[in-house]
Amino acid sequence: MSERFWEQKSLADLNNEEWEQLCDGCGRCCMLKFEDEASDEIVYTSLVCPLLDLDEVRCTRYPQRHELVPDCVVLDAERALSFHWLPKSCAYRRMAEGRGLAWWHPLVSGSAQSVHDAGISVLGKVVSADHVHPDDHESMAITWVEY
Repeated sequence: MSERFWEQKSLADLNNEEWEQLCDGCGRCCMLKFEDEASDEIVYTSLVCPLLDLDEVRCTRYPQRHELVPDCVVLDAERALSFHWLPKSCAYRRMAEGRGLAWWHPLVSGSAQSVHDAGISVLGKVVSADHVHPDDHESMAITWVEY
């Protein structure tokens, strides 16, 4: 893999290994979200998919996630810009919008911890959706700092 490949290639040109490395490990894509019908705004909750390991901020069943969780969306280069629910801090969204990677991204900082230190990740801020009754999910709405 070439050094700083993300600066040399478009999303569509990344191989699978590069695509996976582009993920900053924040876990925000695993947060439950809903759309406010009045404003069309995407509202995040402090709830995450039950497959997310809350201590490691990693999917516990990553290869099977799409089969196990029907709402788990396949993200690819073609659809990165169409998913308006991706947080503005998401590396895939940033790259698709031509904004490059942020300083906290592990490929830039050299450390997976930087995304947590910067407060970008869900580490320590969320609970599994399994622990909250579905009728209460909307009451778990939160606001995130966007970058």
